[in-house]
Amino acid sequence: MSSSIACISYKDGKVFIAKRQMKGDMGGRWEFPGGKIEKGESFELAIVREMQEEFGVEVKVGEKITSGTFEHSGKKCFLDVFEVFFPHDGIKKAFTLTEHDDYRWASLEEIPELDFVDSDLSVYPDVAAWLRKKYC
Repeated sequence: MSSSIACISYKDGKVFIAKRQMKGDMGGRWEFPGGKIEKGESFELAIVREMQEEFGVEVKVGEKITSGTFEHSGKKCFLDVFEVFFPHDGIKKAFTLTEHDDYRWASLEEIPELDFVDSDLSVYPDVAAWLRKKYC
């Protein structure tokens, strides 16, 4: 079974989301950024590596928010969700995109309305509840 991570960054009432490039079966859809955990990697190392590769920034890893399972191409996959802290918001100084065409900060209410990847939508209720409890 494969194991993936999703990263949640929350600032000024909004969550950081990214739009996947138009390739693969989830191309063009929004997501909480993250990726697969490589063999022998800890959650923290995977998160730092993925955010460096995908956005060109070094993040600080916060606490685990939730976890879940989803099916991809007929295989069961694990998804662990962590809070991350970016060194800046990517607005004044843009992030370097390698896997995404766009990114933005979205309200919690907007996320279910967007064309979001199914695996992230499956953990969205837990993420929203955790963020509201911690920040609102």
